[in-house]
Amino acid sequence: MRHSTANSRPCRKFEPGSWLIYGVAVNRPLRVGLAFLESLKRISSLMANGIAISVQSGDVLRTKCDVLALKYAQALHGVDDEAVSILEGAGIFVQPLLPKENGFRLVPTNGAMAADHILFVGVSDLRRFDYAGIRAFAERTLSALAATLSSTKRLTMTVHGVGYGLDESESFRAELAGLLDALESGHYPAALENVVIIERNPARADRLSSLLEAILPSGVGGRRDVEPVASSRAKVSLADVGEGSRTKRHIFAAMPFAKEFEDRFHYGIQRAAEAAGFLCERADLTSFVGDVLDWVRERITTASFVVADLTSANPNVYLEVGYAWGCKVPTVLLVSETTDLKFDVRGQRCLVYNGSIRQLEESLTKELRALGPK
Repeated sequence: MRHSTANSRPCRKFEPGSWLIYGVAVNRPLRVGLAFLESLKRISSLMANGIAISVQSGDVLRTKCDVLALKYAQALHGVDDEAVSILEGAGIFVQPLLPKENGFRLVPTNGAMAADHILFVGVSDLRRFDYAGIRAFAERTLSALAATLSSTKRLTMTVHGVGYGLDESESFRAELAGLLDALESGHYPAALENVVIIERNPARADRLSSLLEAILPSGVGGRRDVEPVASSRAKVSLADVGEGSRTKRHIFAAMPFAKEFEDRFHYGIQRAAEAAGFLCERADLTSFVGDVLDWVRERITTASFVVADLTSANPNVYLEVGYAWGCKVPTVLLVSETTDLKFDVRGQRCLVYNGSIRQLEESLTKELRALGPK
């Protein structure tokens, strides 16, 4: 068994004598019906293999594994761009072989990377790669390995969608749902033991690890990885993720994609949106190829609200606010200090949070709940 260089959360085994039922340990008799027994029969091989799903903080390109799965969104972005550069620097020229949408390509790294193989899974371009696409990507990853490399024991991947603006929790839930789709259907490598989602940002890794624990409760000792598969409660909670995500209410957050705004977004705006029952999305203008404004326009026009942080007077934020006004989409304006406001919005109502993320979260939660659905 290979050991990851990432910062892993400790695993703790279930107590002797307990039953492992859909990832939850119990030590008392259960009444089960025929359908449940059939379900147990279908996952008996998973229980024998002890498949675990976990989130770890680290660099996925430096993590030892049998296969690193990456999406290919018909152009190179982020980690897949870095991986291709490493491979081609080692004389492994893969760009002509990268897959079209719904295809895949398994590439041996010949020691050029920590992963023994890279699996490129073809998806739509980023503007169309949504929550349904993320769920399908995860399911197709395991299905492809079942067909091409059934000896895979340790699979690593990253969380998709959050890097270019999709809702963090919904993106992760979609990816997890896709993995569980494949596991429940039996379309996964026969030797599979571990699926590890690697996240470079330690704060995000902690948030996703906590979310995984909430979706797949360990039952013992606070485990954040789960073997072998979801509880029935988790399956119900993930049922509407993917295609169903398209009809969920969302807010569009207009704010700079800058480090100093990260905590304001995740702990101020996003938490407030979740508390009020909304998905929370924003646009990273550097992540797209082509006309990003098409994606921005679509997400603004379908949003219940646009929440705009006018701190630092970023021109793109003002552009997004102006478009929302033109489309008659309700807006909620935020600013850390009123001195940041430009003359054309000084007469508008604005929530001032004085640099306090807690104040931002509390004020925005109250505002969104008061405004209600679109």
